[in-house]
Amino acid sequence: MVATGTWGFVTGIALVKSGLTESMATLMTLMVYAGSAQLTSLPLIESSAPLWLIFAAGTVVNIRFVIFGAALQPFFRHMSWFKRLILGYLSTDFSFVLFMARYGDSRDKGTKDQLWYFLGVILPGWLTWNLFSLLGIYLGAFVPASWSLEFAAILALMAIVLPLVKTRPMVMCLLVASVIAWVSQPLPLRLGLAAAVIGGILAGVLTERRLHRNTGAAR
Repeated sequence: MVATGTWGFVTGIALVKSGLTESMATLMTLMVYAGSAQLTSLPLIESSAPLWLIFAAGTVVNIRFVIFGAALQPFFRHMSWFKRLILGYLSTDFSFVLFMARYGDSRDKGTKDQLWYFLGVILPGWLTWNLFSLLGIYLGAFVPASWSLEFAAILALMAIVLPLVKTRPMVMCLLVASVIAWVSQPLPLRLGLAAAVIGGILAGVLTERRLHRNTGAAR
């Protein structure tokens, strides 16, 4: 909640400082539940970019949710399409990380406990995000720039992700994704983010397969 609230507050401030009116920023916050997509679209909106380009940029930034959805599908495929659509809309990076850390290796999938746990993460997250984003929109002008809240959001995210890095595939995934993200910063439309996600996953999968192969050969 600390990470979500801080990130939402920073995004709310950025929306108003980019030139959007408070009412427009409020509407965007409530409709677009994706901080990275909002921050990516702001410079394009300011430059009067074509609508298709703004949507394309948001799609590229959020393409990681296709991977998240594929990983979550075995747990919720028994539900109706509409209910899965709602779960997908409310899902976040944080909820995916926390859920998979708890149930990713579970043999039984689609249990009531898993659904309630997921709801217990995503619903408070949605409320926290919108509350603090609205606070950023209407009270952000009173926050000194010296507070560097955007850096605090990054630290909060790291506090959640780093404790999960316990295996060699996870380490490789993190390292490769970090290097790709850093090297590909000049790419337009935040394509570096999509490349980092894909590269990190491939590195993790290949490392895990190699470990299994070496383990089998040793036996």
